[in-house]
Amino acid sequence: MTSTTTPVPATGTPRPRKRKRIFMWTFLAIQALFLVWIIVGVATAHTAPDPATVARACGHGGWRVLFTSRQDCMVHYANGLRGAAEAGTAFGAALVIALWVAVDFILGVGRLVVVFARRRGN
Repeated sequence: MTSTTTPVPATGTPRPRKRKRIFMWTFLAIQALFLVWIIVGVATAHTAPDPATVARACGHGGWRVLFTSRQDCMVHYANGLRGAAEAGTAFGAALVIALWVAVDFILGVGRLVVVFARRRGN
């Protein structure tokens, strides 16, 4: 970490100038945004099926082909919808995590390019 010096007119002694950490704070802000996105996405996922949807799917005798009773249809159909919702939530979280990793990789490579360019320039 290098610091530049600026002369002070009153005393004439150079004073070290503190470098701004723009990349670090930007990187941390991006990490916080992705973390909030994951937490909100998983917390607001609806895993309980709507009773009206289950009743509509098991109505009108369509359950007789697969199930022994209407109640059996309602239980199994609700479990199937719940499983599909949980799978969708997991898939969505996996996509966000994959995007998070890709963004971090791109930021890391960009940071390395800048650091090595500064070292060559000195």
